[in-house]
Amino acid sequence: MLRNAAGSRSTPGAAIAASALLLGAVLAPLPAQKARAATPPARPTSVGAMARAALAPATFSLEQILGYPYVEEMVASPTQPRFAWVVVRAGVRNVWGASGPEFTPRQLTDYRADDGQELTNLSISSDGKVVVFVRGGDHDANWDAEGGLQPDPNHSPVQPKVQIWAVAFGDGAARSAPKLLADGDLPVLAPRGDRVVFSKDNQLSVVPTDGSSPAKSLFFSRGTVGSPVWSPSGDRLAFVTSRGDHSFVGVFTSDSTPILYLAPSTANDIAPAWSPDGKRIAFIRRPGRGGAPETLLDLHPDPWAIWTADAATGAGHLVWQSPTTLRGSFPGDAHLAFAAGDRLIFLSAMDGWPHLYSVPQSGGAPMLLTPGAFMAEYVSETPDRSAIVYNANTGTTRGDYDRRHLFRVPVDRAAPMALTSGEGLEWNPAISGDGRTVAFIGAGAQRPPLPMIIPLSGGAPRVLSAELIPASFPTAALVIPKPVVFRAADGTEIHGQLFERAGSDARARTRMQNGTKKPGIIFVHGGPPRQMLLGWHYMDYYSNAYAVNQYLANRGYVVLAVNYRLGVGYGYDFNNPPRSGPWGASEYQDVQAGAAYLRALPDVDASKIGIWGGSYGGYLTALALARNSDVFKAGVDLHGVHNWIADIGSELTNQQLRYEKSDIKQALDVAWQSSPVASMATWKSPVLLIQGDDDRNVHFHETVDLARRLADHHVSYEELVFPDEIHGFLRYSTWLAADRATADYFDRKFLGASEQTR
Repeated sequence: MLRNAAGSRSTPGAAIAASALLLGAVLAPLPAQKARAATPPARPTSVGAMARAALAPATFSLEQILGYPYVEEMVASPTQPRFAWVVVRAGVRNVWGASGPEFTPRQLTDYRADDGQELTNLSISSDGKVVVFVRGGDHDANWDAEGGLQPDPNHSPVQPKVQIWAVAFGDGAARSAPKLLADGDLPVLAPRGDRVVFSKDNQLSVVPTDGSSPAKSLFFSRGTVGSPVWSPSGDRLAFVTSRGDHSFVGVFTSDSTPILYLAPSTANDIAPAWSPDGKRIAFIRRPGRGGAPETLLDLHPDPWAIWTADAATGAGHLVWQSPTTLRGSFPGDAHLAFAAGDRLIFLSAMDGWPHLYSVPQSGGAPMLLTPGAFMAEYVSETPDRSAIVYNANTGTTRGDYDRRHLFRVPVDRAAPMALTSGEGLEWNPAISGDGRTVAFIGAGAQRPPLPMIIPLSGGAPRVLSAELIPASFPTAALVIPKPVVFRAADGTEIHGQLFERAGSDARARTRMQNGTKKPGIIFVHGGPPRQMLLGWHYMDYYSNAYAVNQYLANRGYVVLAVNYRLGVGYGYDFNNPPRSGPWGASEYQDVQAGAAYLRALPDVDASKIGIWGGSYGGYLTALALARNSDVFKAGVDLHGVHNWIADIGSELTNQQLRYEKSDIKQALDVAWQSSPVASMATWKSPVLLIQGDDDRNVHFHETVDLARRLADHHVSYEELVFPDEIHGFLRYSTWLAADRATADYFDRKFLGASEQTR
């Protein structure tokens, strides 16, 4: 299955920090901790009191809107009609499952604490009897924790671990206790379900699923070993060993058989996939690191190829080579797999959109399976490999660019069939082992994500576990966001979602007469390869951002979520614009255009525009406040990048043998000018800074440094710091505190509100 990774946008010699965050929090108010500020917080004024009186009162609390359940990790048994998923409620994570034909949901684990321990990497054994999962870690940035310290957001005096567990699926109402298998990560079940191979200390280990004996190292190979894939019979294991500037795909058989490397070369080989008969292995080949240096400020093609090799001899041959164009560049996850009819399927944006293709194993021209101006995203093959189910942002309803629907397409012709449609959002399809049912996660503008099923042949979807939504959840009070389109200064078309609480015409006229229009808020997502949607999101962080935007709209703000260039959903060129980020910040003009659109609305007070966002959204928030304090009057910056030199400078200077010094100097100059801290002289607007100090994506020093600079320039700021929390806060209590501080900050700056008046 192709999972939308938390990933980051790559830059030469460095990775720009990305975010895949949560939102959650404490059950009691936790005001922001205040740092030294050059000016005191605004006090309630007569104008502020008038604004509060004119705006309609809020109809639900922050605790109510954040009380929604979040569903993730939908998986299927390879042969049985069984599904499993994770439900997160108020920070408490548990594994759930359902069996056909009734598919009545059951809770399989009984964790009860908001302890910040992730549940990830679910899989179900072929016989459907066991669910294996990982508990603990930070799977947005576990590379920083390999062999090191795991996150401890609950401040436990006992050091947390990343561990592999197994729990019985069971057929009755009784629930079995999970069984600890081993310390480790990224488990892969063997076809018979009797063993699990997993990653530990950059090598692979194995443990019986029943826990009858301790884990042991499976084999040794030089380099960093990962990406294990069992052969169909379970007698061999393909894997990738990365060795710095190149990598190999290897095959392990037994302690007495030498490891077989497939067509070894100077390239980087990744993503092995077995043929159904176990005779061949397909893999992706990318050039090894090196070669003539390329200019740092320009975009360059990232070519790749599909190879297959004989699993017995290692002899390989080229099946398909990508075009050497920007659009033909490696997509990040190509979802390479064998398909029926001796074909291979893969994902590519070579026509300008991320689409599914199939190609004969013997080679030849690839066939475009999903033509159209949309992106294919989560992907799942049917058990017989004859068809693919995927979600895409297309349909027949206005705004479907900002939604997701499910489709089925055969692997040998371009004949997609819609499985879902309308104004909902559907993603993460998993196909039952008997090939009859598709389970997925579905949501809407007012309904948070829930598990759902639909026949593979088509029909009416059915919601599972609707009772997970608490009675206090304010479904009817949520606004239906509107899709809007506007243009940036260079003519680029930008999409967004507008949140505004409905009010009577009489109330609107009263606001106009009293001069008490609504404050406006811009929200900018992180990533940056993300897209905000017309409903609850398929990433936990952005579902919670959606909840906060709903809450702000409910309190009387007009909120515009801006899908700026660099994001997904609008084609390859939009996702990969020139001179963006540290190389020129071209995407900032989209934020400016969003503010201009918001300020032009007749019901918005153009003098009260705020901005907030996390990670890359924190970067754009800081950039907006620094460059345009005349427009953006206050902001909330969550764990943003503030100085590109600090983020990428050391990497670039270490590349002096590869790049010309003049090229590095020019790139560093542009990176500095693209940084918020380069515009401190014009930064006048107040800001709330929020970050956890165990952030593994954006160094905490970014906030430490910015706070010092703000103080030196006498800019009013406040800060809320969470010891031991990571980039994507792991605890619900942390997120409730951060969200409460965000809403409170805007209320104090724009409504003249205080803790006593809220």
